[in-house]
Amino acid sequence: MDKKRNIIVGQSGGPTAVINSSLAGVYKNAKERGFHKVYGMLHGVQGLLDEQYVDLSTQIHSDMDIELLKRTPSAFLGSCRYKLPEIHEQPELYEKIFEILDRLEIETFIYIGGNDSMDTIKKLSDYAIVKGHSQKFLGVPKTIDNDLALTDHTPGFGSAAKYIAASTKEVIRDMLGLAYKKEMITIIEIMGRNAGWLTGATALAKTEDCDGPDLIYLPEITFDMDKFLAKTKELLQQKSSIVIAVSEGIKLADGRYVCELSGGADYVDAFGHKQLQGTASYLASYLGAEIGCKTRGVEFSTMQRSASHMASRVDVDEAFMVGGAAVKAADEGDSGKMIVIDRVADDPYMSAAGIYDVHRIANNEKMVPREWVNEEGNYVTDKFISYVEPLIQGDYQPFMVKGLPQHLVLRKD
Repeated sequence: MDKKRNIIVGQSGGPTAVINSSLAGVYKNAKERGFHKVYGMLHGVQGLLDEQYVDLSTQIHSDMDIELLKRTPSAFLGSCRYKLPEIHEQPELYEKIFEILDRLEIETFIYIGGNDSMDTIKKLSDYAIVKGHSQKFLGVPKTIDNDLALTDHTPGFGSAAKYIAASTKEVIRDMLGLAYKKEMITIIEIMGRNAGWLTGATALAKTEDCDGPDLIYLPEITFDMDKFLAKTKELLQQKSSIVIAVSEGIKLADGRYVCELSGGADYVDAFGHKQLQGTASYLASYLGAEIGCKTRGVEFSTMQRSASHMASRVDVDEAFMVGGAAVKAADEGDSGKMIVIDRVADDPYMSAAGIYDVHRIANNEKMVPREWVNEEGNYVTDKFISYVEPLIQGDYQPFMVKGLPQHLVLRKD
């Protein structure tokens, strides 16, 4: 009897509004290419080690389910933040993973995730080569942070940027409605540990009906408290309502995160990342004390990655495209690689799926180029706007039931 051709797919890291569109792309293309079963890891490779997985054919029964999955936020299969140790540190762990893969007759392992997830693909594909295993390992990009190397941008970023820009406009409108005979400062805190792509997207709020944020601070640029205070005071001489966007990961010259000044960032995850929160709150309190006016800190928090009702059609379609491209690449014999998005044209915008060796991507971060930030380091340039704007275009309306979006829910019975 011929060995079955089965695929297993997992989701890892922080979810996005379109991560499930990539999962839908994997499933649909695997079925079209004649794979027998598509298994889903529950909570990524960490769940796989506990032998937690599901046959996706028990969850997805129709094209309508696929469309619903594309419109469902968060990780349908459940995610994890689990760092695989180096092979020499725990070889028995790798042996267990491959024993499970062999038992399930897995031909292809696909992991949808960001930088740390690509490290998992790199380690597993390296182990397979050394030990002579036949499985193929492919990475599918996913991160709202847009910090993966070699891909023009990442699925999830466009929808998050769209939500951030729209919400920034709404915050600005709210402030303008209240700023009468009194000064008001609002600090908006955006996700972004080391890369400021998301925070820069607040500049998209500058449209014919909105002035956009007054200042934008990215983590790529060292944050200077004295210059920040002086610039804010200067702006208050010109207008009564000021809106400032900051990345959660902005740092001082001595390397400390600004949020650490308030005693935050104590928790550290499996990858050694400090949990960043409270930057906007701290800066709002600081300005209130120094200037003596009303201030407010606003955190968009997890809404940046879970607001599927604000998803970009470009983003949803590209997420689906890279999921399908991973199946195609594996079917054609590729392994140890990640699918990327290549920008083919800007006007009109066009993209295509490409593929690169995951060793060139894992553990590398793509930052906002310095020339895409103004000389003062407190706003992005037109080049940044031109790069992001095509990625937020179009809508992908949710299916509404009783006035609310409907989602596909994992059934574990």
